[in-house]
Amino acid sequence: MLGVVTTTGSSDNLQRVRDGSGLLTAAALRRLDEDLAWYRELPAEDRSYVGLVAQSGITAFVTWYANPLSPPHGVSEIFAAAPPELTRSISLQHTLQLVRIVVEVVEAYSDQLAVPGGERDLREAVLRYSREVAFSAAEVYARAAEVRGAWDARLEALVVDALVRGDTDDSLSSRVSALGWGGRGSVLVVVGTTASHLDEVKTAELRRATRRAAGDALVGIHGNRLVLVLGGEGDLQAAAASLLPRFGPGPVVIGPTVSDLDDAPRSAQAALAGLASARAWPQAPRPVLADDLLPERVLTGDATARRTLVAQAYRPLAESTGAILETLSAYLGTGRSLEAAARTLYVHPNTVRYRLRKVSEITGWDPLDARESFVLQIALALGQLATPR
Repeated sequence: MLGVVTTTGSSDNLQRVRDGSGLLTAAALRRLDEDLAWYRELPAEDRSYVGLVAQSGITAFVTWYANPLSPPHGVSEIFAAAPPELTRSISLQHTLQLVRIVVEVVEAYSDQLAVPGGERDLREAVLRYSREVAFSAAEVYARAAEVRGAWDARLEALVVDALVRGDTDDSLSSRVSALGWGGRGSVLVVVGTTASHLDEVKTAELRRATRRAAGDALVGIHGNRLVLVLGGEGDLQAAAASLLPRFGPGPVVIGPTVSDLDDAPRSAQAALAGLASARAWPQAPRPVLADDLLPERVLTGDATARRTLVAQAYRPLAESTGAILETLSAYLGTGRSLEAAARTLYVHPNTVRYRLRKVSEITGWDPLDARESFVLQIALALGQLATPR
């Protein structure tokens, strides 16, 4: 609690401190320049504003010293002389350093300014005042951090929602830059369910974990659906897998890797389509790639998956030579039997086996694998439906 200055001669001290405020301000600015590298690195305009803040702090002390029963001016009042943008250049640590230097300067000059016998009174007043201002600074920056955190969370939610909807306008880059997105490397989107109800504390921890896993990260929570946008130059699929415990039960789907954030909607839409169709493949790994769910996505009406299967499987086989497509069709149509396909085609089973290896080389899917032969069968059906009679 602030006490009344009762030492004899305090009114004389007050007058001498008022008269010496210019001296104190000049001394404080010299100390700032000598001791604080961040102050020297500020632009000239910001340095001048810091000078106004230092002068305001000394004036505020003199005002309080005249009436110690009144509450001291807080940091917000002391910074009123400077534009709001200055707080973006000066952190809480910088503010406390500024307060400390002003206090040390006043202390250093207290013997010179105080009347004989009043030195202790002036020093104690300076210490009481500096304590109150320091508490005020911490309070102001804590409130600012809370407001900034809430604003960042709302902005992040808007950005993720825009990416999910494919609404990437010119403002997207400025929004993600404000969130600290570096934009180096590639991007992918991961979707799943939330582990439980996410309050502010759990959501903040989820954001920290996501940003530790990847160079860039955005978190979106849409009801019980969790959407993570990961970016960077490292292995993003590995980063996504490391975040698996952060998801709730059920499938977790990783969208395709894209070159930059502008193309992220494609990854998001594939991942969401995969999440909607993943239950059709109960044996799917967790996490599963959206491109590994192409047949299931086709069954739910995903036109992109349909075009992808035709482009990556059916068309290359149709354009190949050596009866590759015909052999695959015979193999799948005879219950995946090499011998039955060979009899249908009037060739040796080894010829069928050779041609099926060529299918794997051409498409990347192995018809001898149960799951991949299903993918090829869906692709074959789609291609035949798309081929004019």
